Amino acid sequence: MGRLSLRFVALGYLTLILVGPLAMMVWRTAEDLDGAWTAITHPDTVAAFALTLKVAAIAVSVNTVFGIVCALVIVRGNIPGRGLLNAFIDLPLALSPVIVGFSLIALYGVNGWFGWFQRNGFEILFATPGIVLATIFVTLPFVAREVVPTLREIGTEQEQAAQTLGASGWQTFWRITLPSIRWAVVYGVVLTTARAIGEFGAVALVSGNIAGQTQTATLRVEDAYQFAYGNYAPAYGISFVLAATAILILVLMIVLQPKGARR
Repeated sequence: MGRLSLRFVALGYLTLILVGPLAMMVWRTAEDLDGAWTAITHPDTVAAFALTLKVAAIAVSVNTVFGIVCALVIVRGNIPGRGLLNAFIDLPLALSPVIVGFSLIALYGVNGWFGWFQRNGFEILFATPGIVLATIFVTLPFVAREVVPTLREIGTEQEQAAQTLGASGWQTFWRITLPSIRWAVVYGVVLTTARAIGEFGAVALVSGNIAGQTQTATLRVEDAYQFAYGNYAPAYGISFVLAATAILILVLMIVLQPKGARR
């Protein structure tokens, strides 16, 4: 009886928090498919999706490399400051994205420490580079936080054995370490991708929100909602595409991973 009650509470909570809002979004989209489809296929919306995917690809690539390197330093490194690095990695999780956006404006603005770029025609703020920087900042921890516990779990025995047999550091990493942490990296990449696609707060401040140029998909949803005038189908339609993309990435990860990893 206790187990059934626990399951009922868990499923009820998930339904209320996750399934309910998603089901409502799908229902609202289905009420006006023509309006939703028109909004999704609008040139400015297509440009927003393209920019979102471009920014997400850059952020995921950078933070995957950075996350693996940081995890190796934290777990395998023997240098001063590892504890400080371990603490700073979690900083984006503690800061509001709005604060991140304001910080980037202060840093790269005309009077900021790196204001030289703006003063000399190298646009960082209110352009794609600013969006990329904001997205990289807010998605920084995910790969590292997935890889660190995996590295600690697998230990160093296999790596030491490979080095004893004459393998170089790079050979040990590519043939022993990376295959051992590959699914942790995949999980981190999935989380990073989902976070990058759905980022709003920091991007809203540094992008300028120019339709067709610096407007991401989440900003496009916000515009569609603000100027809905009672017709929310465009906002629901674009939101549905974003949610479906995130779910598709998650499903592909589950399908492609080996059976042992699923268990």
